[in-house]
Amino acid sequence: MQLIINGEKKESGAKSIQALLDELGIESKVMAAAVNMNVVKKELWESYELSENDKVEFLQFVGGGA
Repeated sequence: MQLIINGEKKESGAKSIQALLDELGIESKVMAAAVNMNVVKKELWESYELSENDKVEFLQFVGGGA
């Protein structure tokens, strides 16, 4: 299925957020996930079903400052 992941169109066979993270190999870096601008709690990543053309954003928090 076609997904938009962090602004890039990609083809994926993943059916859930967790499966997509596994497919991309970035699970340990991700702190939050949003689908179509709605934040999905981490405990729902395994069961949340993705659909064609969903816009998925994976966020990681970075420390810093001056």
